[in-house]
Amino acid sequence: MRSRFLALPLLLTPAAAIAQAEDPARNTVQALDDGLIAIMKSGKAAGVAGRSAMIGPIVDRTFDLPLMMRLVVGPTWNTIAPAEQAALVAAFRKMTVGQYARNFDSWSGESFVIAPQVEERAGDKLVRTTLRGSGEPVSISYRLRQSGGRWKIIDIFYKNAISQLATRRADFSGILASGGPKALIAHLDQLATKSGD
Repeated sequence: MRSRFLALPLLLTPAAAIAQAEDPARNTVQALDDGLIAIMKSGKAAGVAGRSAMIGPIVDRTFDLPLMMRLVVGPTWNTIAPAEQAALVAAFRKMTVGQYARNFDSWSGESFVIAPQVEERAGDKLVRTTLRGSGEPVSISYRLRQSGGRWKIIDIFYKNAISQLATRRADFSGILASGGPKALIAHLDQLATKSGD
């Protein structure tokens, strides 16, 4: 397995944790974790395309991809034409699914452990998990926000400290500034297909 997460420092104020094993935000993360274990178990035999087909619908249910893309782009989002906004979201989805399908490509007993406490953060929720396997345990936290009556992931924090959205914003801002939405779409497409089985 080649698990890679992008990111920058987590800037969240302390908040009281609430223990809710059946919290809907926790259930969202559980669905993602279950999907990732499933594609890991499908392994090389499924190929990138097969694993993408498996994890794609789960990404759609568990992530708020339109909001994530808007947060990555920042204030200039409102200056982008609706058709290009839709194309950016589609490219962002393709990249997200593709990276999961490539990085979670084999299974050797790994498991996810979700902390029982779901933390409240300024109207959002934070669910902490640990990926356990043969190596050092990896801490991964998910920030979720309510969307359409469901709790969906809007950011991922590697080692509880590195914001994926902040890192992507830093990585993509120069591309967007110099080449506009079309250049960023091309870059996202490139990331979606980079490497493979």
